Amino acid sequence: MKKLTCFLLLLSITLAACTSVKQKATDKEMMVYIGTYAKPDAESIFAYRLNEETGALTRALGVKGGENPSFLTLDADRKHLYAVNETTEYEGQKSGAVSAFAIDQKTGDLTFLNRQPSLGGAPCYISLDHKNKVALVANYVGGNVSAFPVQADGRLGASSDMDQHQGKGPRPQQDGPHAHCILPDPQNDYALAVDLGIDQIISYKLDRSAGKLERQAQPAFTAKPGAGPRHLTFHPTNKRFAYVINELNATLTTFTYNPSNGTLTEVETVSTIPAGYTGENSCADIHVSADGRFLYGSNRGHNSIVVFSIDANTNKLTLVEHVSTQGNWPRNFAFSPSGRTLLVANQRSNNITTYKVDTQTGKLTYTGNSASVPSPVFVQVVPAFPETPRQ
Repeated sequence: MKKLTCFLLLLSITLAACTSVKQKATDKEMMVYIGTYAKPDAESIFAYRLNEETGALTRALGVKGGENPSFLTLDADRKHLYAVNETTEYEGQKSGAVSAFAIDQKTGDLTFLNRQPSLGGAPCYISLDHKNKVALVANYVGGNVSAFPVQADGRLGASSDMDQHQGKGPRPQQDGPHAHCILPDPQNDYALAVDLGIDQIISYKLDRSAGKLERQAQPAFTAKPGAGPRHLTFHPTNKRFAYVINELNATLTTFTYNPSNGTLTEVETVSTIPAGYTGENSCADIHVSADGRFLYGSNRGHNSIVVFSIDANTNKLTLVEHVSTQGNWPRNFAFSPSGRTLLVANQRSNNITTYKVDTQTGKLTYTGNSASVPSPVFVQVVPAFPETPRQ
């Protein structure tokens, strides 16, 4: 009897060590969803628990999200997650795909719902309109943008619209149109699509009920030839300010935005790299602090986050600092909801690094914490779910 009791005790310990454990979340914890480049049958969307006090990351879960779920977005209620599958062929078509997942409201775990062709190769960006009625997708290789109705159960309907861009730019990377970003404006009236290949930001009147994109006669903005505009973001409090990071010439442009016609007017363009730097550099992501005082951009090659302060009256920028990302090729980065922590996805060094944010100065301090993740290209931080899995 004693031997049987010992055996059962040992078995229970072994099983506990091999399975996920649910742990009550604390108010100091956040959930971090990570998109990656991965093979079709591999775990490819990960979630980590972030301790906001220390910046430490602990793996919570990994799911098979299909091939290359590189860019993610969550709906406002955190009930559904959407991912682009950045491939150039899907079900025999020259297309990538977009995937929908339900989020377990207790643990944050993901359940696959459905997948639709994106109508263009290598989709690299997805966003939702502010009413969560339409998903907007930028297809990089396809050089087009597409729209998908979001159904009541969170699934994605077949594409309701697609618009093909035309043209090319002066650089080798601009051999044709390469849509790299599309998102709704703050009023939810227009969608702005940033095309790296043709140096344009294209404006669409957004019909949310029909899921249609009505292209406007003139671009919202035409960048300097060869700039390669990549990602766009709006100021969180002053909805008339907007910002674009230009991948190919390592610059960042500030704008005033006209919500009546969906157009942008340039205020200034500044360099994202230090004076005198002559090495390789390719800009990637851009974000504004929640209080609207600071602007951040990622430099791939220089491997840094550049920080600027924003003049609240003129929208002009003043350089604050450049900070090493403690890794190689920072593809994407994100703030925690509190704004006190910043996380960076270093694609080529396979790691996520965390920083403390000085909300008074905008400066970043590396926490010393880094998590190993294969080919991370996207991070999003949300409040932790009541019971976060621990693997």
